[in-house]
Amino acid sequence: MALRAGKSAPGWRTIGVLGGMGPAATADFMARLVAAVPAQRDADHPRVLVDSNPHVPDRNGALAGGPSPGPALAAMAADLVARGAEVLAMPCNAAHGWADDVLAVPGARLVSMVDAALAEAVQLRPRAIGLIAVGATLDARIYHDRSPVPVIECDRALVQPAVDRIKAGDRGRHVRAMLAAEAARLGAAGASVVIAACTEVPLVLRPSDVPVAFIDATAALVKATLAAAAK
Repeated sequence: MALRAGKSAPGWRTIGVLGGMGPAATADFMARLVAAVPAQRDADHPRVLVDSNPHVPDRNGALAGGPSPGPALAAMAADLVARGAEVLAMPCNAAHGWADDVLAVPGARLVSMVDAALAEAVQLRPRAIGLIAVGATLDARIYHDRSPVPVIECDRALVQPAVDRIKAGDRGRHVRAMLAAEAARLGAAGASVVIAACTEVPLVLRPSDVPVAFIDATAALVKATLAAAAK
């Protein structure tokens, strides 16, 4: 029997993805989501509805007084829910500063990327957590206020240009070395775990580049999303 519109495969709830922040990070999340399903055939995967919207107002700009991304995110969530999404994922850390706008949408069930990453970090019993993130994520304190241990911030003057370069397509050795050096600095400053709290960062940075335990927030979101979508 064919699946009706909005329905997922047996065993799965339909997943809705609020993406486009940025497009490459959304594509990375989707590729990992597919790879993480122990599927033998197409029909073993969940149905996934994706809104990759690169025109959501800039999160850094919003905290500097620009337009809020909240209304756009809420509209995306409402559309995905109306189309049948039962679980929502948002592969952008900074956008979680406006998670309440998404959660205010009737029927919206958002899997928190922040909570997923912190849950994995806390399992390692860190003395402090280092964050590699852009200014909007740091200023919104979405990790700080949820973490049970101190948070050590990255040098945003270094990380933001690196993220901008990745968004522009640069995944070369220099930008990777920039982020690896910052991860090492966080470790030297007392962080026993470093979270890649920007979805562009794991496009270039790998666990082998980091001298302490490394948590990839995108990978954590994939696991949490599939757990929430499983029936």
